Amino acid sequence: MGEPILELGKGWYNTHQFSLEPIFHNRILKHPCRVEKEEEAKLFYVPFYGALDMLRTHFSNNVSEKSVDVLSKEVVEWLQRQRMWKRNLGLDHVFVLGKNSWDLRRSENLPWGTPLLELNELQNPIKLIIERQPWHMNDVGVPYPTYFHPSSDKEIIAWQEKIRHRRRKYLISFAGARRDEDSSSIRSILIEQCTSIIDTRVCKFLNCANQSCVETAPVVELFVESEFCLQPDGDSPTRKSLFDSLVAGCIPVVFDPFTAHYQYPWHLPEDHTKYSVFIDQEEVRMSEVNVVEKLVKIPFKQRQEMRKYIIDELMPRLVYAHVDSKLEKFDDAFTIAVNSVLEMVVSRLTR
Repeated sequence: MGEPILELGKGWYNTHQFSLEPIFHNRILKHPCRVEKEEEAKLFYVPFYGALDMLRTHFSNNVSEKSVDVLSKEVVEWLQRQRMWKRNLGLDHVFVLGKNSWDLRRSENLPWGTPLLELNELQNPIKLIIERQPWHMNDVGVPYPTYFHPSSDKEIIAWQEKIRHRRRKYLISFAGARRDEDSSSIRSILIEQCTSIIDTRVCKFLNCANQSCVETAPVVELFVESEFCLQPDGDSPTRKSLFDSLVAGCIPVVFDPFTAHYQYPWHLPEDHTKYSVFIDQEEVRMSEVNVVEKLVKIPFKQRQEMRKYIIDELMPRLVYAHVDSKLEKFDDAFTIAVNSVLEMVVSRLTR
């Protein structure tokens, strides 16, 4: 989960955004419903770190096709030899993947990443993934790991109390950097709209260029002190920052429905107006809307209601509790994912 962040208190760790696989694996090993005899299992978790495999070669030059594909093909060949795989052809198997779907669909038309999710043999298993393609029915989006990994209900309640009563110094904030090389990015427009306001209490920009946001605490503190957190697309539509802002009680402002609204059916409500504000990025790009002016007009009472829902109802569902946690009152992101995938497997095998 990363090194502890002492200045943020108990339960906070400098967690990498692509660390879902080892976090999930360690929790599975201690799950109370884990069985040792495969014949007794309803669900089979495949501990293959597909995202870390992708990162192994992603930034390397002169990588051969074989070295990119080798582990994906080896795990499929191994699974096909297993008796329990043959029983339902993988319909009761689940992969957990800590990278976005595009990075695991290497093909003739997509020349990077690995081909894991394009392999014919892997069309039946369920894939829990931090960014899914909604048209692939067996891909289910699950939250990015945040920095908060509570060990008890008490730690969750203490954090809720802290952010519930924290004074929000800034109406709007944006932690990010320009993407001038990407003509489709609206980040530069958002930065200009934000920084053109002389009063930083209206909009606060934290420039993350040159690795200036590597330190976790300042980013979390900014979100805790903000009413709205701007969440434009980065390398892909989804952002770890969206979940960081929700855990901090900051209302995310989303510009692409693929950032959250089409991604996380088990963890976020269908009615996205309960927890977020949507502003179409095309309207921003065409200068048809000023984001700051639009957010200023949202009534105080509406902001209060949204933040109350985020803190009281949503936040506990979005954190991955510590591997040694003992939660009784709350279901965290891991528990919701496991319970939901079990229901999904039972349903698909009894149709």
